[in-house]
Amino acid sequence: MSMSYPEIVKNGLWNNNQALVALLGLCPLLAVSNTLVNGLGLGLATTLVLILSNGTISFIRNWVRQEVRLPVFVLVIASFVTAVELAMNAWFHDLHKILGIFIPLIVTNCTIVGRAEAFASRNPVPQSMIDGLSMGAGFTLVLMTLGGLREFIGQGTILSGIHLMFGEAAMSLSFSMGDDFHGLILAILPPGAFFGLGLLIALKQIIDKRNAQRAAATDSQPASEPATAEG
Repeated sequence: MSMSYPEIVKNGLWNNNQALVALLGLCPLLAVSNTLVNGLGLGLATTLVLILSNGTISFIRNWVRQEVRLPVFVLVIASFVTAVELAMNAWFHDLHKILGIFIPLIVTNCTIVGRAEAFASRNPVPQSMIDGLSMGAGFTLVLMTLGGLREFIGQGTILSGIHLMFGEAAMSLSFSMGDDFHGLILAILPPGAFFGLGLLIALKQIIDKRNAQRAAATDSQPASEPATAEG
């Protein structure tokens, strides 16, 4: 049964968030989320690959034999990853150098292969592209949130390096606590990524549990008794 567009968006952003629920793509998530800008850059690249690969795979799904579908999916994904990497190297060279190997490694991201198999190969092109957009956006939001928290706690800045994506004119958007700020160095080290992601997962579980309790309380409220007719 096909999902409606609001359901697809909610599924990608929250209900089945690939970083907080499915726990896919954690290697790049933990590795590059030491600043908000790094997380945004990798998140946008991953989202673009998700949209293009989902749309392409959905378009060719009826022409690909079941026996070779996974190799074909990987070939499609690798083609778009190569194109995105070349584009980033051309237009965002400094950010490309920072993200390094994790851009070509997008092709091994289980989120992209998983959505190709679970959704794009079974649904029409529009729904598949919206699924790629929502899944990528949910992944990007987690990258940005984790990167922003680690950056602020670790070095007292927000949007440090924003000029790498938007030029020197965007430097005014960055924020710094000043040179006297002594952050928690653990936050920008690898253990900080694990602690931060664990806290985000726990926060989502708390919110989901409270929402479920509210829904259960609403459903359990007795309906008002109908008025009896006068005899």
